Amino acid sequence: MILNERDLREARNNVAVLDAALSSERALEPMVKGLPPEVVVQVARAMKAERTELVEVIGAYESAKDSGDHRPLQKRAGSDPGLTMIVARIAKGMSQRDLAWRLGVKEQQVQRYEADRYRTISLKNYERVAALLGVNLRAEISEIRELRGLDLVIDDVSKEDIRKILKHGQENGWFSESADKEELRRFIAENRITFGSPSLLRTGLNVKDHSGDILLHAWRARVTNRALETIDTSKPRFIPLDVTWLPDLARQSVFADGPKRACDMLREHGIVLVAERQIAGLAIDGAAFVVDGIPVIGVTLRRDALDNFWFTLLHEIAHAILHYRTGLAVGFFDQTEAESLDDQETEADAFASNILIPEERWRRSAARIAQSPDVIERFAAEIGVHPAIVFGRIRKERNDYSLFSQKIGLGQVRNILIAGTKGR
Repeated sequence: MILNERDLREARNNVAVLDAALSSERALEPMVKGLPPEVVVQVARAMKAERTELVEVIGAYESAKDSGDHRPLQKRAGSDPGLTMIVARIAKGMSQRDLAWRLGVKEQQVQRYEADRYRTISLKNYERVAALLGVNLRAEISEIRELRGLDLVIDDVSKEDIRKILKHGQENGWFSESADKEELRRFIAENRITFGSPSLLRTGLNVKDHSGDILLHAWRARVTNRALETIDTSKPRFIPLDVTWLPDLARQSVFADGPKRACDMLREHGIVLVAERQIAGLAIDGAAFVVDGIPVIGVTLRRDALDNFWFTLLHEIAHAILHYRTGLAVGFFDQTEAESLDDQETEADAFASNILIPEERWRRSAARIAQSPDVIERFAAEIGVHPAIVFGRIRKERNDYSLFSQKIGLGQVRNILIAGTKGR
């Protein structure tokens, strides 16, 4: 959403950049340098979708600001009370400075309120701003403050699942050892209020509604809270159009601490990676969703192997880049053991495969049919990725997971990203 003049300027600049990039192949080339042709096609398609979305967002903001028609902008705000307050300010033709003057505070204070969507404002000041803007949010505030009605989050869940989540949370640093059902309710409810419910879990050939999956709620809440810690301290900035770093990311796989390097590189480019063990019974490998405008990737490492880690990571990065405007707000919660017929999952699979092993190189390689590990390892060295990635692709393509089982980097990721720190 565009919520202030700075956002508007940035959106207009991005549209201009996209117009220039999409004007010709030569203009696009610097932005996709080093990417395989198949990925270039995907990125160009995502750029067109990004441009369309930005134009619509600009229109919604200008409609509210210039004519007072706040309906398109309010529709984008949904039921978020903080966003509703900002939309009301825009619809009244007030700048942040105007609102600050009427409140008798500095402009920077209003900027802070709006930057965190009024989440940290006191109830008294919240009602004061709402009254000034002519917004009646008292009922919504009461719902949030008292978590009224949110007992339903876990009341229909079995005692076994509640015990399972509490036990897992206590063992992995989510909760104190004295945590009880009420603490679990608050833990999940607070996250759900702010970020909504995980709605779709991509499970192989099917896309199922798992909005009521308490295990998914709990795991997502934990990943979100950890992501917020990173966002608050490092202030990452994500630019969907910046993709030139992707080939270098794949090359980090050759290092012994490659997963840690990947985590650092992602943070530098505005994406937060969180490795968090799954709760027993929650069979997902990775997730991608948005927290305060920043893409967050969660990985469970339930299969602790280099080939699985790198493919899962690039699959979720694909969602962040290709689907930033077309699905990331809802979120993707993925299992990777089976092929998917869902279009966005198919796109993410193709993106991950090509970044790790460019298709044109793969088609011409003797490694595709090789029986000797030496041939496969030489090919991996040629393209600059860890051999485990190539061995993993061969196992999947040949549908024979007994092959090269000692070559996929078993046990080499979890101890880097999770082990050694409780809950991490």
